[in-house]
Amino acid sequence: MQRFGTLSFGHYGPLGGGRELSAADSMLQAIDLAQGMDELGVNGAYFRVHHFARQQASPMPLLAAIAARTRHLEVGTGVVDMRYESPLHLAEEAAAVDLISGGRLALGVSRGSPETVVRGYEAFGYTGSEDPRGADIARAHFERFLQAVEGEGIAEPDASSPFGGGASGQQRIEPYSPGLRSRIWWGAGNSDSAAWAGRRGVNLMSSTLLTEDRGIPFDELQAQQIETFRAAWREAGHPGKPRTSVSRSIFPITTAEDELYFGGRQDGDGVGYIDGMLSTFGKTYAGTPDKLVEQLQRDAAIRSADTLMLTIPSQLGVEFNLRLVSAFAEHVAPSLGWEPTRS
Repeated sequence: MQRFGTLSFGHYGPLGGGRELSAADSMLQAIDLAQGMDELGVNGAYFRVHHFARQQASPMPLLAAIAARTRHLEVGTGVVDMRYESPLHLAEEAAAVDLISGGRLALGVSRGSPETVVRGYEAFGYTGSEDPRGADIARAHFERFLQAVEGEGIAEPDASSPFGGGASGQQRIEPYSPGLRSRIWWGAGNSDSAAWAGRRGVNLMSSTLLTEDRGIPFDELQAQQIETFRAAWREAGHPGKPRTSVSRSIFPITTAEDELYFGGRQDGDGVGYIDGMLSTFGKTYAGTPDKLVEQLQRDAAIRSADTLMLTIPSQLGVEFNLRLVSAFAEHVAPSLGWEPTRS
């Protein structure tokens, strides 16, 4: 494990006892937490993206704000739902964040997760899907997005325009960030989509569930997915070595408060249906740091991936989450091969 960071679901709303976390609270606390993690040498802060829900829906302003307040931290998404995106607009915003951050954007995109509404992407104007989950729209938008990110010409210049500056040939989207293409990730939910990502030459994000069941433990299934991805990358002849990440719910218990929240939360893998598909769910890890080290060293997917994303209970606030991340960084991560990033 070369890197680790946090994956925030960004929930806001009522907390109970008359307390409420507003959308503004959620974003401002995310910025404060990211600053604290940057000082600890943690590698990244990544955010889930959901529409029609009390979560992050438009992550680019948040990522830009974090990038401007940190020095080393990778900022990213896990994942942007391409069914909802204008691919050229997303390419513009992604390039801007990548330039502001000095090349620290890790943009995870995919078809997205199950929604709280029916075919919500149609309300955004993206209709005509022949797939009940809109996967064809997501793939088409992704291909157009990659064209723009790669600097391909998109539109003909207007020779009569006073603003053209004598341009000729197809014009690319601006701004353009030369290294951004290597920092695009695809969130793959199964081995087939992982192989597709490998052939397409983008990095791999794998979550805490896979939409398949082969009768083996989740970590082994996920490790097989990673190897399928890497094999497809090699067979396609792409240069270099792609990055791979996995997400886990991991809670080091070092205080009585941790025990109150997470004691007894240890569970095993699960199999069930999500979005109509048979799926395998990864376990939750909760325990003392020495116990976590022993368990995580046996996790086949964590051993295989270069980046680990910790899902964090962002509703519990900056101080609590920073202590949780700090405990992992100090007592667990070094035993998995991690070293802090500092100047």
